[in-house]
Amino acid sequence: MRPTSLLHPSLARQIAATIGTPAYVYSQPALEQHAAAALAFPNAFGITVRFAMKALPNAAILRLFHKLNLHFDASSTHEAYRAIRAGIPSAKISISTQELSPDFIELLRMGVLVNACSLAQLAAIGQHFPGLQIGIRLNPGTGSGSTGKTNVGGPDASFGIWHEYLDDAIAIAHHNHLQIIRLHTHIGSGSDPLVWQHAALQSLALVRRIPTIHTLNLGGGYKVARTESEHATDLQNVGTPIKTAIQDFAAQTNRQLHLEIEPGTFLTANSGVILTRIQDITDTGTHGRRFLKLDSGMTELLRPPLYGAQHPVEIVPATPSPTDTSAASTSCTRHPYIIVGHCCESGDLLTCAPGEPDTLAPRELPIAHIGDLCLIGGAGAYCSSMSAKNYNSFPEAPEILVTADNSALLIRRRQTLDQIVENEILPNPPPA
Repeated sequence: MRPTSLLHPSLARQIAATIGTPAYVYSQPALEQHAAAALAFPNAFGITVRFAMKALPNAAILRLFHKLNLHFDASSTHEAYRAIRAGIPSAKISISTQELSPDFIELLRMGVLVNACSLAQLAAIGQHFPGLQIGIRLNPGTGSGSTGKTNVGGPDASFGIWHEYLDDAIAIAHHNHLQIIRLHTHIGSGSDPLVWQHAALQSLALVRRIPTIHTLNLGGGYKVARTESEHATDLQNVGTPIKTAIQDFAAQTNRQLHLEIEPGTFLTANSGVILTRIQDITDTGTHGRRFLKLDSGMTELLRPPLYGAQHPVEIVPATPSPTDTSAASTSCTRHPYIIVGHCCESGDLLTCAPGEPDTLAPRELPIAHIGDLCLIGGAGAYCSSMSAKNYNSFPEAPEILVTADNSALLIRRRQTLDQIVENEILPNPPPA
């Protein structure tokens, strides 16, 4: 299924007419399908799937995954509190964060699980909660990612305790009577099973040194194919050698490790689209470029300007045709377009070259017209949650969940100008 085919043209037009554009639209059946695939990750002695909620933290999505028996990974204290407000039990939330704040300590009092991500964090936890059972996040020395910005392991990454400092971590835990029961590693975004197998073997070598560990968390980073040129992670191919390694570890040590994974992109990326409208079409002369100008941009989708990320794009004509049976225009005539956003920013670009956010790369699309709708696929992960919010004072876009019977449920309203400025304060007396 194409990422943009989640939304039928008739429903796209209906949402555009009633709720407006731009809007994020998510498919509940697709979310459920991806959750089932994650829960089937190969494992020897049980598995917990934690949704990396930074990918899509909307309360309705969190509750849906909770009902599907997923647990949750929070990357900040704010995310953890947000999950609790959404009705997620604290015992189903694990936090791995760069922070060390009073809120962090309070969450542990509430029963949120923790992976200490630095020696300083570990010592602080020990001071407040001597005897606590905890996890530690280690940097295993290996990383993987489509760009340096998505690689979170190895010597260039600040995340986790460097593996050569494991003895220091053990000493701090012992001094504070902490019991280390979980080991967490996360190498980044990759699809090569050999890389994941190598990372798992490195992690198991670290687990050997702490006999109290009963849970191994290998993080997330499982790639999806948003476009035809991209390669997706096959969870069965990645997980099978990890399962074998854990079985071998059990045979050698008589320790049966529970496995955890933390997918975010895998669960949500190809479960969502951005519904936007072409508000203008311009060009720069005979030998120049032809631009489609959307009523959306980096305020809804920052991945292309940030990473040079690729997202599929399809045009939905404003007026239905007799053969309107798919998400895309059926026109055989195509034209190379550069697609740009609505921000006053040259970097507000959707059609960049892969991995090169500053390089224009035209897309061959059906002839488009002002007023046509445009579907941007692969937009369920790191789009609504990671955007240039309120740049040029554009409001946050609404979010819609489409159910199996094609009911479109509003799960976040469009932000208003009053909401954008509500926290601003005019000093009294005013500045000179």
